[in-house]
Amino acid sequence: MENQAYRVLLYYKYVTIENPEEFTMEHLAFCKELGLLGRILVSKEGINGTVSGTFEQTEQYMDALREDPRFYDTIFKIDEAEGHAFKKMHVKYKKELVNLSLEEDIDPLQLTGKHLKPIEFFEQLQDPDTVVIDARNDYEFDLGHFRGAIKPEIETFRELPQWIQENKEMLEGKKILTYCTGGVRCEKFSGWLIREGFEDVSQLDGGIVTYGKDPEIQGKLWDGQCYVFDERISVPVNRVEHVVVGKDIFTGEPCERYVNCANPECNRKMLCLPENEEKYMKSCSHECRTHPWNLYVKANDMTPEEVAKRVAALEEESHVI
Repeated sequence: MENQAYRVLLYYKYVTIENPEEFTMEHLAFCKELGLLGRILVSKEGINGTVSGTFEQTEQYMDALREDPRFYDTIFKIDEAEGHAFKKMHVKYKKELVNLSLEEDIDPLQLTGKHLKPIEFFEQLQDPDTVVIDARNDYEFDLGHFRGAIKPEIETFRELPQWIQENKEMLEGKKILTYCTGGVRCEKFSGWLIREGFEDVSQLDGGIVTYGKDPEIQGKLWDGQCYVFDERISVPVNRVEHVVVGKDIFTGEPCERYVNCANPECNRKMLCLPENEEKYMKSCSHECRTHPWNLYVKANDMTPEEVAKRVAALEEESHVI
């Protein structure tokens, strides 16, 4: 029954792809033919994807990619799954695999930080002269992160360089460690740090996903869960102890459950307990609760009077957001 088990593949490869737009269309057709679902980005600088499928489908996909001289040494991170982790199959062309919005882009094949294996990363995490920078978005950090890591006050990856420039003093003279989910963002970010003049820059080889699967480290010194961009939303990392760091947006209670704000114009990712999702109408603010397009209101067939009554009740409470 092995071929009926589902798996999720996470991978990237920086390599020159000539005619990337043509490759994108061909690759989409190939993935659909195999029956895979997922999200793959293609650019002239390489490929970055997450796909799900049966054991047989994912094996065929990895074999086919490795038969291509451009991708022969691609490293796949593999998770077992009960079913597909995606609803559709998307292969899209982008100018960059990851967007740092630099005037002069970084080529990771020419400049990138030192790759540290999980055991090396674990050891350097504990060095007092080390600064650890999370290269992900704020909502990813809020769900889980390495103990002692710095959370840049940013909403998107492209804001990271400006934040670093504004906070250079905390990094000067330090060993810099950086990490992200699978490693693709750190390849560019660490290279940019070196170009900015930071000398001792390292990145977690294979990202958080690889760190959690390492048989020796088993995810130690990671707290919370790891956010992933598929139907699973999160995956465990620390297999020795689980420390919840996520907090419900409304009450601050421990929480590792993400929902999107019901206002489609907001769509904010927020950690929220089921009872608070109901109480606060799955909306992050008063403005979102009373928005004319609120999806919670629509899904529950609420009348304007019912909405007004619920909102008024919340406003009477001191902790309303």
